Amino acid sequence: MAETKPTATASVKATSVQAKKSGNAISWLAPVICIIAGYAIWRYLMGSPDGFKNPATEGWFWPEHKNPKDAFHRIYEGGIIVPLLIGMFLMVITFSIERYMTIRKALGSGSIADFIRKVQYHLANKNVDAALSECDKQRGSVANVMKAGLRRYKEMISEPTMNTDQKVFAIQKEVEEATALELPMLQKNLVFLSTITSVGTLIALLGTVMGMIRSFQALGEEGGAGAAGQLAVGISEALYNTALGIGTSAFALIMYNVFTTKIDAITYGIDESGFTLTQSFASLYK
Repeated sequence: MAETKPTATASVKATSVQAKKSGNAISWLAPVICIIAGYAIWRYLMGSPDGFKNPATEGWFWPEHKNPKDAFHRIYEGGIIVPLLIGMFLMVITFSIERYMTIRKALGSGSIADFIRKVQYHLANKNVDAALSECDKQRGSVANVMKAGLRRYKEMISEPTMNTDQKVFAIQKEVEEATALELPMLQKNLVFLSTITSVGTLIALLGTVMGMIRSFQALGEEGGAGAAGQLAVGISEALYNTALGIGTSAFALIMYNVFTTKIDAITYGIDESGFTLTQSFASLYK
């Protein structure tokens, strides 16, 4: 019977990569706070009685103030959809700041390309410790993956029971497991930006349609040429919903594309790191 070669998983200890611990409170807490803040802005700033010639004295949740004094207070008459749109805009700002901080940390210090070249230089000179030191200096997601792979790389150099292919497989597996832990942290909460990009305009159109319905209803009830002015005002107020929705969606789309571009750069760096480690080991430790 042919002798069975030891596998990488049987001869090598389990991965040293540890799952990252991070709270997910912002994912559900931020939308609630933003919607409440959006209502407060709409109700107490845009809907301030001082901004209307004929303020209402009743209706705590949605007072029907008339004749706004300026454009800012005229947005209030866009209806109950307006605070939702304001809340969505605040969500875009909140998650953009959160993603910027996370991705900025993931990029680490210095250029990813320069970091990989330095590691390649140290590996070519069989100086794994110097390569690990470069990872400590860079401190980004690419460095985290590279560091996990380098630790296994160093173990494989002195591993006597495995052949080169098995050692390369063990390094590759370590890199893949480290990558699987890094990438979700980068993509987390981007779903909010992508969702607002699609839904923001639709909600704005809903507010516009509701405003148009109210305008034509008023025209039908009052009739005559005297209602034409009220119809024009109603249409202009309804279009505030569209303006808010389009602006929010455009901002969300821009931020989403900015962050996905940066994540793609990090992902490319991670892929190049894995290729660097496996190719280096295969060529130097045959």
